[in-house]
Amino acid sequence: MELSGKTVVITGSAGGIGKGLAERFSADGANVVCSDIEGATAQALAEEIGGHAFPCDVSSEAQIKSLVEHVEDEIAPIDLFCANAGILTLGGLDVPDEDWNRIWDINVMSHVWMARHLIPRFLKRGHGYIMITASAAGLLNQPGAAPYGVTKHATIGFAEWLALTYGHKGLKVSALCPQAVRSEMTRGHETAVATIDGMLEPEDVAQACVDGIRAEQFLILPHPEVLQYIRHKTADYDRWLLGMNKLNQQFIGDP
Repeated sequence: MELSGKTVVITGSAGGIGKGLAERFSADGANVVCSDIEGATAQALAEEIGGHAFPCDVSSEAQIKSLVEHVEDEIAPIDLFCANAGILTLGGLDVPDEDWNRIWDINVMSHVWMARHLIPRFLKRGHGYIMITASAAGLLNQPGAAPYGVTKHATIGFAEWLALTYGHKGLKVSALCPQAVRSEMTRGHETAVATIDGMLEPEDVAQACVDGIRAEQFLILPHPEVLQYIRHKTADYDRWLLGMNKLNQQFIGDP
């Protein structure tokens, strides 16, 4: 899909990957709707790029429904929905249930709610595109962050389910799976395990997304090394787990 002339919604657009996507997609001629829980910041970005803004807390199905309805009824039919908003929760067995519930709602259920209210419109039109920001952690896991690794795995699983269920009806799905990207989420974690192959800038990720969306490919991997890691994992799962355990000890230590 080419972005020029397309209406694109981006959640979590106030900074990081979302901001990079909004700026690049707008430069490529897309009609961008900036959405974020920080409504004022999203509004400022929209004014800067000549787009639109709508505040949304993706942990609320009602707010996601309002976002979809507002864009469809007041702006234009959505061509591409970038479900980019997400959070990082560190820790393992010590993470409280309320933190697990919050990250589950934001990193997983927000995509379910978006699809619930958007896909029927896509099916009626016979086409539509969803790009979900997952993470390399959804393919390879995340030492030191059980809630993040688990929810990003679920994100990948849901994206796969959407593609295998609705692909023949015109739905295109991409899963964006970078390692570390410079943002507020990664501030203070510049030497974390996810930076082992370098920390990318948001504009680098945006370029990878433009290329991936143009090719309509499912996995978008801004860090190309991730593809080789996946191959190692599937070739010998036990050996891969042993290596990941060593990596965990190196960066995290004993739990």
